Amino acid sequence: MTSLQELKGRKGRNITDQDAREISRVEELSYDLKVSETMTREVKTVTSDIPLSNVLEILRVGRISGVPVQDGGKLVGILSIEDIVIAMEKNDLASPVRKYMSKPLYCVSTYDPVVKAIEVFSESRVGRLPVVDEKGKLVGIITKGDVTRGILTALQKDYKVEELRRYRASHLFEDITSDRTSLILRYSIKARDYVNGGQASSHIKRALLRLGASPQLARQCGIAIYEAEINLIIHSDRGGIVRVQIEPHRILMQTTDTGPGIPDVNLALQAGFSTATQEVRDMGFGAGMGLVNIRRCVDRMELESTLGKGTKLLMEITLDADERFKESESTETASDHHGEKK
Repeated sequence: MTSLQELKGRKGRNITDQDAREISRVEELSYDLKVSETMTREVKTVTSDIPLSNVLEILRVGRISGVPVQDGGKLVGILSIEDIVIAMEKNDLASPVRKYMSKPLYCVSTYDPVVKAIEVFSESRVGRLPVVDEKGKLVGIITKGDVTRGILTALQKDYKVEELRRYRASHLFEDITSDRTSLILRYSIKARDYVNGGQASSHIKRALLRLGASPQLARQCGIAIYEAEINLIIHSDRGGIVRVQIEPHRILMQTTDTGPGIPDVNLALQAGFSTATQEVRDMGFGAGMGLVNIRRCVDRMELESTLGKGTKLLMEITLDADERFKESESTETASDHHGEKK
């Protein structure tokens, strides 16, 4: 299993061709799972003015290794057992918490994917992260152990159910006789909806796996759609549409929006270029690697944009002979059969 230290977040990450071939189920789950699904909700807190000796007793009784520090309901720091050990070495347990608590404070939000928490763990080297809601209120805490347990639980939960669903769906193209069969999946994405960001890509990956796609193919599509979906959330004015057309020989993915448009498409395709606001960047998005990551996961990518009218992104993966979905034998004509799911 991939170690926690080896998993990196999406912020500024350039997914190489080798990455795309070696994406594991654990990494996939780190995108799918939200922090709210893995965090500990019952959180003990302390104020910054109480003595460290009191906190040591709280940690001992609760069998925990750290606590968030709040003053007047506002999160101001975090105190770990390591901080208390430093105070003990100085024979200074009578001092208030504020003297030894850690600042600046690293946090994650309930709607963040677990991969964001992994990234912050890697960058900050802290052992626990306070979790806040959309209003910045403390609602939980997440540790590296919580991440590991959450991923293992998700792996166990979906195994048996997915096997049955995958068997049923994998026969879809076989059981439909037509000259050309397509399954169309369509999702509406809302602007600034970070809480639900990534849901479309998760649903699409699951659909592909059930249809019989290899895990690697599903992950490549998932990453491409995730990046495109987040772009709709960040940059569009009124959201947009994600549309995926699955055929036995190819997967055609498309996003459209009626947003402000892109002033310079060629510049937007360069690694690191982003028009995201500072607020969006502070949330861990808008690093300018989305289109670069998409291009490495697909065989063809086309980006069209008109100022004041919107943007259209087309992504295509052509399936090799051994990757193609099974279908009934028929003679090709001009007719199509489409099944559309919204």
